[in-house]
Amino acid sequence: MHRAWFAAAVAFVTIIGAAAFASLPGLLIEPLHQEFAWSRGTIGFAVSVNLALYGLTAPFAAALMDRFGIRRVVALALTVIAGGSLATVWMTASWQLVLFWGVLVGLGSGSMALAFAATVTNRWFTARRGLVTGVLTAAGASGQLIFLPLLSWLVEHHGWRPASVTVALAALSVVPFVWLLLRDHPADVGLAPYGGAYEPKPAPVRGAARRAVTVLFQAARTGPFWLLAGTFAICGASTNGLVRTHFTPAAHDHGMPVTAAAGLLAVIGVFDVLGTIASGWFTDRFEARRLLAVYYALRGISLLFLPVLLAPAVHPPMVFFIVFYGLDWVATVPPTIALCREHYGQDSAIVFGWVLASHQVGAAVVAFLGGVARDAFGSYDLVWYASGGLCALAALMAMVIRRRPERAAVAVAA
Repeated sequence: MHRAWFAAAVAFVTIIGAAAFASLPGLLIEPLHQEFAWSRGTIGFAVSVNLALYGLTAPFAAALMDRFGIRRVVALALTVIAGGSLATVWMTASWQLVLFWGVLVGLGSGSMALAFAATVTNRWFTARRGLVTGVLTAAGASGQLIFLPLLSWLVEHHGWRPASVTVALAALSVVPFVWLLLRDHPADVGLAPYGGAYEPKPAPVRGAARRAVTVLFQAARTGPFWLLAGTFAICGASTNGLVRTHFTPAAHDHGMPVTAAAGLLAVIGVFDVLGTIASGWFTDRFEARRLLAVYYALRGISLLFLPVLLAPAVHPPMVFFIVFYGLDWVATVPPTIALCREHYGQDSAIVFGWVLASHQVGAAVVAFLGGVARDAFGSYDLVWYASGGLCALAALMAMVIRRRPERAAVAVAA
């Protein structure tokens, strides 16, 4: 077995260990509201800061990995996540939630974002990139599957503080694993990337921040960047910002127990794994922009039906929605990374970092506005319908993305 698969396995386990932080926000809203009397909008603001920094840090993290190596950046990021999560145990004011969970965990998780998966894939693989991207993206869903039932049980029976400590311990436990087993480049072990020719390890790229900004300005002059950023912003709004943050409290509004709602999110994680790996396989074989259009259209249709499916008990139509939404959850990532690679070549990981920033900004806006809408209208119905309409817009935007002429010519020749 090629060493690249071992690198992918290490990255997979690392992302699973770091995924605990993504499972907690939706479980915190009700306990924090009850204990501190903070409004859902205030709590949603802290989550929105977390999500925004998660995205805005990603392009700089990709550049820092080119400068200092994957291991150093990821190990530091995991330590920051652990510190921020642990500090929330002693908070007494809402600004501390914004600082600890919003800023610290947001910065740490941003450095562990999908730019990490894109960097590992680009360095270690030439063939099977779509499949590996799908597998590494699915690692986050696998982590959600592992941690959500545990964290919901802890919140239900022991309060939210033990759950925060669990997130911190999960992040810290992966640090030795990364430091000892992950290598930065195939040349470090004298190998070529999987399916490619041997290349010497490039020299560290200095000026990481300047390079990230330079790549942004270069990409911003092209149409595909704005279309990818727009569609991915809607992706974040309809997943991390909406369902991951607000599904549990919305289901609880209809009388569903928190543990049952969290269990449904965990089921999303099960089918997310299958859907994302399948999407990676499809991306190696079909046109990426058409895949994106189909994914967004189906997601929008499903969200329009959700308000009538919420009920005190879990019933078959709700299970169907959960399975369907799970298959589509981050299926958008492999074709989005493929389009970044097609249009931006060696800078694709950093460009994808900026596209991911738009994903998280979209998530942050909806995480905040969703809480405000719930406070103002007493339900989440308007938010579900608006997100369904945005997904329809994203499907249209995906179809407008044009293929690079030289890539199209190669496809025709093949």
